[in-house]
Amino acid sequence: MTKAILNLIAGLWIASVGVAQAQPARAELMRLDEIRPGMRGEVWTVFHGTRPESFTVEVVGVIRNALGPGKNIIVCKLTDSRVQKMGAGAGMSGSPLYIDGRLAGALSYQLQRFETVPHAGFTPIEDLLEVSRLPATAPDFFPAPIPLRTPHPGGPPPAAERSVSAAALDSPFQPLTPVFTLSGIDPEVADIFGPQFRALGLNVASVGGSYGFQASPASTLDDGATLNGQRFPRTLHPGDAVSVALATGDITIAGTGTVSRVDGTHLLAFGHPLMHLGAVDLPMASSEVVTILPSLMSSYKVVNVGPVIGTISQDRLSAVYGEMGKSPEMIPVTVTVPNRGATRTLHFFVVRQAQIAPMIAATGLAQGILGSNDAGLAEGFRVRRRVTFPGGRTVSADNLYAGPQGFTAGVGEFVHDLADWLQNPFEKVFPTNVSFTVEALGHNPLATLEVVQLSRATAAPGDPVQLTLTWRDYQEVRSTQIVTLPVNPAWAGKTLDVVVTTGPQLDELAGLPQRMLASQIRSFDDYLSALEDNRRTDGLYVAVMEKAAVFLDQSRPTVDYPASFARIASQADEQRYQRQDAMVPLWEQHLLAGRVIPANIHRPLKVTD
Repeated sequence: MTKAILNLIAGLWIASVGVAQAQPARAELMRLDEIRPGMRGEVWTVFHGTRPESFTVEVVGVIRNALGPGKNIIVCKLTDSRVQKMGAGAGMSGSPLYIDGRLAGALSYQLQRFETVPHAGFTPIEDLLEVSRLPATAPDFFPAPIPLRTPHPGGPPPAAERSVSAAALDSPFQPLTPVFTLSGIDPEVADIFGPQFRALGLNVASVGGSYGFQASPASTLDDGATLNGQRFPRTLHPGDAVSVALATGDITIAGTGTVSRVDGTHLLAFGHPLMHLGAVDLPMASSEVVTILPSLMSSYKVVNVGPVIGTISQDRLSAVYGEMGKSPEMIPVTVTVPNRGATRTLHFFVVRQAQIAPMIAATGLAQGILGSNDAGLAEGFRVRRRVTFPGGRTVSADNLYAGPQGFTAGVGEFVHDLADWLQNPFEKVFPTNVSFTVEALGHNPLATLEVVQLSRATAAPGDPVQLTLTWRDYQEVRSTQIVTLPVNPAWAGKTLDVVVTTGPQLDELAGLPQRMLASQIRSFDDYLSALEDNRRTDGLYVAVMEKAAVFLDQSRPTVDYPASFARIASQADEQRYQRQDAMVPLWEQHLLAGRVIPANIHRPLKVTD
């Protein structure tokens, strides 16, 4: 065999195995002070499938301190015809830049929109390596808060608003913000939760898929999988597509970027922050690129997210950093819904992150409800939720909804309520399981209260006082119930309120805080108990109430607490012990269970001596 033929075979073999051989994982590095305008480089990324390809760039220069003191940006002109029309797009984040075969940086920033000649910004390799040297620490229970933002009216925000910091300062530097693709989620559900995701700074799109997830994240750490002839690798190389997931399983939510550098089982990617979370524990997955959707505003890769192959442990300014072969800890979630006389269960896992987990869990619940073929859910249903913590400690509740529209209308409050359960501010402990069970009612539980009438406004102790309630159900059928109120001798000489209202509103009237502060509770077990102190959310409560000063201890109200004791306690711990004016229930009764009846009606009752 001639030398020419051997060289040809070797060349074909190198070309066939991609970037792992074309650019070694531990390529020699090029320092920032070695970079000069006019240098030509190659950037490696996946255009289609799982195999990286290169495109050419030309160095224009270095912008010093572009992102802060010592944080520079390498600016390159995109000279390759394949990227001139689309520019640098989401999913290319982290694509390694090689100059003379040496690793100089990672593609990370869009400089402008509507450029006549597209350019891109690259994070220098020194900044990426700085992330890899950060100490491995367990993620905080409450990581740095994600910047909140008012959702853009009428739909997704324009590309200029997708980076909070860039939009706020109208900066030309915008990270190639990853598009978080939603798999297993109906577009209608995606539209409902779109404003909630955007408020957390997540740019979401329902165009995307997933493959390879099994019963648990750990079970997907296998030798890879094959889809459409593409092999999802277990080991990634520079230029490979990599996804960081927020949820895996029947519901998958993941943002995709590109691997910048590999050192053994550790890798750097993205070249910019994913969500500014700091120390994290997020699933790392391989990906297949289906296509790139070009846009003058913001191009992005459409991907199928593959199996979980590792864990991302750092989400920092200059890169994300993680380890292959290590399984992340996640919260298992199940949603069980009726489906044509049987049941259907969604199984998925959400990241242990205080702001994100409640919303994704609620998204999965909405998918179960809106994706069911059971006609009963169109009329009304009950949602039973149960959260289990280590040691078997649980908190549970149930809510009634007048069809999917009722759930959709209250989804924001539901997410906030679930967040109170999952954002545990007392122990570094996450739920071991979250479950939702949906039960069809077979009827619409919504009703309208029409008449609230007391038989008398003044009564002496022992006198009969009757309260008449009249309501109509959703079919306009009229019903009446008469409630006999006791008139206790201890009430003599008082002017009281007879209140007809819902459980949550009665809780608020009675001084039970709607949002508990960590400073008001002594322990995690007390916190769980306080969560279950709330009254039922269905039906109505009839209560005889008195205005009084209430002493709060760990959010529990006490009436007629000695003022001297209250003063001493408040001075010792003014957060835990508080005194406030509230309405105190002297007697109450729950009625019309299984109904959803909005009401908050007060009637005066004077009790004579």
